[in-house]
Amino acid sequence: MEVAMKKIYGVVGAGGFGREVIPLVKKMIDDSGETSELVFIDDNDALDKVNGYKVMSLKGFLDADFDEKLFNIAIGDSQTRERISSEMVAKGAKAITVAHDNIVILDNTIIGEGAILCPFVTVTSNAKIGKFFHANIYSYVAHDCIIGDYVTFAPSVKCNGSVIVEDHAYIGTGAVIKQGTPKRPIIIGKGAIVGMGSVVTKSVPPGVTVFGNPAKPLGKG
Repeated sequence: MEVAMKKIYGVVGAGGFGREVIPLVKKMIDDSGETSELVFIDDNDALDKVNGYKVMSLKGFLDADFDEKLFNIAIGDSQTRERISSEMVAKGAKAITVAHDNIVILDNTIIGEGAILCPFVTVTSNAKIGKFFHANIYSYVAHDCIIGDYVTFAPSVKCNGSVIVEDHAYIGTGAVIKQGTPKRPIIIGKGAIVGMGSVVTKSVPPGVTVFGNPAKPLGKG
């Protein structure tokens, strides 16, 4: 008789976003028919349970006696996501993508490991998305976009076609990025921040914060 593997799933971060993500993971487990443990991973010693789920430290999760350890990271700070994911993978844990049932993903799209795709997210055709991407509720990525690693889309981001968003960029709630062209894509540089409600009509340099309609660098009129 084959013995089932002992699996544990962990959502890193027991804050607001983590509490939105963990029900999605639970449904994924339930739909698969697995009997697996599901926990929050958080180093806040004051937490024992959150929304009925046990809270473990990162070390406790990595040291736990399970055949397979699977995780996702529901923390907004992209540098923290990169640091924790690197530690997890180095110690044998496996990143999973978390997605709500009602997302839409069209043809010839690639999405890297560790993504979180919240309710009503749409990714259309021929998009390429890196690892540990966060797409919050009602966000979309249109055709021929390239999204780097550890990028965050807050709720209702509208990323139109032929846009490049480089690693660690943060796109704020309700921001709109104008469509580029294959020869002249709109580029959001590495680590750039697009403020809430902004309308981006031209490329944003790496590390720069822009805001407004049209979006301009902060402190420059």
